[in-house]
Parts: sequence; C-alpha cells; structure tokens
Amino acid sequence: GYLTIQDAPYNTPLGVAFLQAGEEMGYDIVDVNGRQQTGFALFQYTMRRGTRCSAAKAFVRPIRLRPNFHLSLWSHVTRVMIDPVTKRAYGVEFIRDGQRHVVYAKKEVILSSGAINSPQLLMLSGVGDARHLREVGIQPIQDLPGVGQNLQDHIAVGGLAFLIDYPISIVMDRLVNVNSALRYAITEDGPLTSSVGLEAVAFISTKYANQTDDWPDIEFMLTSSSTNSDGGTHVKNAHGLTDQFYNEVFGEINNKDVFGVFPMMLRPKSRGFIKLKSKNPLDYPLLYHNYLTHQADVDVLREGVKAAVAFGETATMRRFGARFHSKPPPNCKHLPLYTDDYWNCVIRQYTMTIYHMSCTAKMGPASDPMAVVDPELRVYGIQGLRVIDASIMPTITNGNINAPVIMIGEKGADMIKAQWLRRFKRDNVTATSA
Repeated sequence: GYLTIQDAPYNTPLGVAFLQAGEEMGYDIVDVNGRQQTGFALFQYTMRRGTRCSAAKAFVRPIRLRPNFHLSLWSHVTRVMIDPVTKRAYGVEFIRDGQRHVVYAKKEVILSSGAINSPQLLMLSGVGDARHLREVGIQPIQDLPGVGQNLQDHIAVGGLAFLIDYPISIVMDRLVNVNSALRYAITEDGPLTSSVGLEAVAFISTKYANQTDDWPDIEFMLTSSSTNSDGGTHVKNAHGLTDQFYNEVFGEINNKDVFGVFPMMLRPKSRGFIKLKSKNPLDYPLLYHNYLTHQADVDVLREGVKAAVAFGETATMRRFGARFHSKPPPNCKHLPLYTDDYWNCVIRQYTMTIYHMSCTAKMGPASDPMAVVDPELRVYGIQGLRVIDASIMPTITNGNINAPVIMIGEKGADMIKAQWLRRFKRDNVTATSA
C-alpha cells in the first residue's frame, strides 16, 4: 500500500531483553499484526527511511500536482454550508489570512477533522443536539444528539521507571550529538530514528479479562527511556506535570539510565463528550474526557501497573540491575507503598492520554438515537455530507488507532467511488435508452 511499515532501524540492547522478559513471564513472542494478539513483540512503525511516514507523506504529497487536487494550507474551516430547507451540504466556509473563503461542492462534502474538530464543525453547521445548539445561539438544522457524545480514548499510567546500571538507554544529553547526526545523515538509522524510545509492545490480559479469549485489556509500551530521560525539558510538559511534581518525583534521577513501562488501558468504560464553548468557530470546544469516572477503568489499570512492576523484577531485567524508582507522587505519600489504595492514587496522579480520541460521531443503525453516520459514513438527515475519521468508531479499537483510522479513510474512499460509479453507469444507461 501507500503507507510504509517497517521494523525499527535502531534498537538498544533493552529491546531484545524486553521480549526475553516477556517469555520469562509466560508470554509468547508474536507478530502484533498477526493472528494471535496476546504476547510481546518489537514495535512496527509507519516509517520510511528513518523518518515518520505520515498520512500526508503517504497519500497527499504524491498527488499534490494533480490538476483536480487543490490544497489550502494555513486554513481554518468555520462551518459546512447546509441548506436548511433541503438539508443538503453544498460547500465549506473557511478563513485564511484573516479572509473568509467559500468552496462549493458539486457532489459531497467530506469531514475528516478528527474526533474533536469533526463534531465541533457539525455543531457549528447546525447538526447536533438541538437544545445545546440553541444554547449557544445556533439554529439547528438536524437534531442529532449523538454528535460530540461517546468520547473515548486510550490512557496510560506514566512514570513507571526502572533504573539500570548500564549506559544503554535513550538519554537526551547522550543522544543529541554530532556522531548521531552524522550516522543518521549517512545511514538513515541510529538513535535519532528512535520513536521516543519505544522499542517493544505487549498485549496482556488482567484478571478482569476473559482468560479464554485472545482479547487483552492492557497494552505495555516498553521504552528505553522514561519521564526523566530528557532532564525535564519536554516530556514533563507533554504529560502536564508541574515543576513541583517533576522535581519531587524525578529530580534525583534526571538524565539517568532507565527503562519505562507504560500500561495502557485498551477498553475504557468511561465516556466523555464535547460541547461548543460558543458559536465562534475560533473558540476551542469544551472537552469533558471523564477519564477514570468508571471504577472498572481504575481496576484494570491497577492490575496493569502491578504486572508492569513484576515485569521489571524478572531475572532478565535484573541482569541490567533493574530496580523500580518508587518515589511516591506528592499526594500519595500517606499511603503504604504497593497497596491497592496506593496504586489507585498513583493512577489518578499520573495518567496520560495516548492521543487516541475517537467515537464522537459514531456509526450505527438508524434505530440508534445516538448514531451520527450510517454504514456508508453519511450523516443522518443531511444529504451530501460524510464523516470519515476516528470519530465514526462506535467503540475504540483494542490497540493503537493510527492504522485503523487510515483504513477508515481507505474504506470511505472506496464507498464514495462505488456510489458515484453506480450513478455514472445508471445515468449512462438512462441516456442510452432515451
């Protein structure tokens, strides 16, 4: 296909050790894209020649010179234009360089703005919960209460770092140097191709999953780095940690060699939602993630954390001198270490998004009052408008969503082509008969 998939051009000695530790725990080494899901594997990446192979690189750049393709960069879409009488989408309004522009559609308008912006644009265009739209001063065109609801995401517990005795991990001060840059420029491999230290992945089942099914409920992201590996310059901010929190928990191990285990919950039961702050399209929408509002999510993550600690204590990892960095978060000091109450506290103190937000314009049958699009990804009640992105998932996938979202785009394109090809053939037959 257009999207390049490859194994990592560079692994530290920890990568193979992660797999060996998984075998020690009784798991198989598997192909994560194969038939068996439970087990350990080296990560596979959407990468080409040592750099990220994004959807833009794979799909957009190769066709950028086509005469029937026009791309407007630095543009902010403000609404889909929908005729309130016929309920047909006929164009898109956007702002570029402070100027309002309009593009008219001959056939269809396709929304591919993601799980946050697609429902926002639908609501700004008059499609959504009618009561909420009126509250912000928007005249409803189609009452679809499911728009912006059902928000789901994968979240993981951060900061589970294990100190090691050997200088083999990804440490930023050691990583960024002339030798690494030259190696990358000449061979397109080396530590600069590392995906923030992600080396291996594991899918495991906690006691809350059905052990007879090959349907894990926890993913381990196994890294040759952790929160402390850049000295508190970037990861701290990306994870939303305050200086006080970081310095108290990780200050003493700044830039030290570690590996990390990030237990990620695969099947969250908590559900969030998105609302408009106002009818101004330049206002950010209001996000209510509702993370950890369902106790089952806390329970599953807690078992994932326990398994992560056990992973770090395997004989394989102890060969590197692995020892868990057990400095408690500030608000958990009063609890006995390693108890369920302690882990529950840690989970609520340092849980982070994996940026897999989805399901806010879900696909479903017409009988489902919360469905937003039909099986052809057409918005219910509106002609000529489809949503094709992560927001159409009814339930989040049991793993990283990058490939599934690209699949949604491919499938959506096939359905669009099939529909218009049928119409073209039908019109030709009609014209010939006449």
